[in-house]
Amino acid sequence: MKETFELTTEYIPLCDLLKVCGVTETGGVAKLLVADGEVLVDGEVELRKRAKIRPGSLVTGEGFEIRVVAGR
Repeated sequence: MKETFELTTEYIPLCDLLKVCGVTETGGVAKLLVADGEVLVDGEVELRKRAKIRPGSLVTGEGFEIRVVAGR
């Protein structure tokens, strides 16, 4: 799954982004995915569940890629 997410605020917490984009069904599952080291932000493993994801970030993992862009 490749997706572009338009961010209309300054940032979105990583676990919220995963849930909103449909990578996981719940925030709890998103937190587990992050805690297990299965999510990369800009090519680096991200272990902070509430990491601030800003426009320009690329969030990837097994079977997904989310490019975050500034919304209008």
